Amino acid sequence: MTQGTDKPTFEEWAVVEIFGHDRYAGRVTEQTIGGCHFVRVDVPQTENAGAFTKLFGQGAIFSITPVTEAAAKAAAERFRSTPCLVYGVTQPRQPRLGFSDEHEDFVGDLSDE
Repeated sequence: MTQGTDKPTFEEWAVVEIFGHDRYAGRVTEQTIGGCHFVRVDVPQTENAGAFTKLFGQGAIFSITPVTEAAAKAAAERFRSTPCLVYGVTQPRQPRLGFSDEHEDFVGDLSDE
């Protein structure tokens, strides 16, 4: 922990476990955006992915385990975490009736014959 002018701030290498079973390893700090507090994980570059940053709200976190820098980098390599891809629509979707894909075959024509 480092001492700021007002209060201590968390700044450690750590493994962060997220509800939903995702894990991220890297340099963990606190960040405030728009008055909301987040846990920031700066994941280092690995052989499989470039460095990236993830921000998590407190409700998303299951645990934070401080580790050495070497352990965090090894964990980041093993976890193979990736940044969020840019979301976009490539083609318009057809209206659906609320059935899952496995039931799409059974929908058929609903018009009067």
